[in-house]
Amino acid sequence: MRNCILADLALGLSPGKELRHTDVVKYVQGKQNAEKAAVTRRVATSPVHMDISAERGTRARVARLILEHGPVTAGALGERLGLTPAAVRRHLDALLADGMIEPRTARPRGQRGRGRPAKMFAITDAGRSAFVHAYDDLAGSALRFLAERLGGEAVSEFARAQVSGLVSRLESLMREVPAEQRVRVLAEALSAEGYAASASATGKGGEQLCQHHCPVAHVAAQFPQLCEAETEAFGRLLGTPVQRLATIANGDGVCTTHVSSHALAARHARPDSSTAGLSTAHLSTAHLSTAHLSSTSTSKESGR
Repeated sequence: MRNCILADLALGLSPGKELRHTDVVKYVQGKQNAEKAAVTRRVATSPVHMDISAERGTRARVARLILEHGPVTAGALGERLGLTPAAVRRHLDALLADGMIEPRTARPRGQRGRGRPAKMFAITDAGRSAFVHAYDDLAGSALRFLAERLGGEAVSEFARAQVSGLVSRLESLMREVPAEQRVRVLAEALSAEGYAASASATGKGGEQLCQHHCPVAHVAAQFPQLCEAETEAFGRLLGTPVQRLATIANGDGVCTTHVSSHALAARHARPDSSTAGLSTAHLSTAHLSTAHLSSTSTSKESGR
């Protein structure tokens, strides 16, 4: 009897009670739960699990770099991330298998004569969508309802209201930033909001603001007022004429905006006898058209 009581205590049962079926079930379940918890802890802290998490994190960084800077070569990705060619290839193969990226062949600029064209990688529509197109259907339905009930101008007012938050947040900062740094600051602000933006100088003067991702591209394809309001906001924040040259919503690989140089805008703001009565926007039409031709080919090349 004493041995039975000791056995009961060892199993976690109450002394003086019969070993019922429910006691066995409770004991077995408790033991299984404890074992599962121990296994989970071991897996979470195991080097293999940590390696898998790191692997996924690095793969996400590879995908984002391709989104922001693509089309890009494997070598350029390895340099930016400090990865070996074999590691870069492993991540690229996985992203290709998932349909997140696609290979392209392009001869680097300046390369002449024979030689194998560089193999580059660009984000696909599926890859772009993976970077969170939130509530597209709901937003599209709401704007369609607004347009049907109140007309297209109501959609335009809504679009301007949406970007007014960005304007109010950056307006005071832009006044303190030197004119030549404003496009870069705007690109950084847009990147913080998920647009993967970058700024670069153009060979014809001025700068280009590129947005490699657009969280509202699917909706903007139906309602271009969203892009128009955004362009107006850029001009207001930068204090110089801007022109939208390409949009992801319109099927281009990158949203591209040409920003006129402040020096050029200042010269055009001082009308002489031959230009009196013309606005700065009209005066810079030829300059912007030249930039449009060069940038459109670049955007289409990125979108192929």
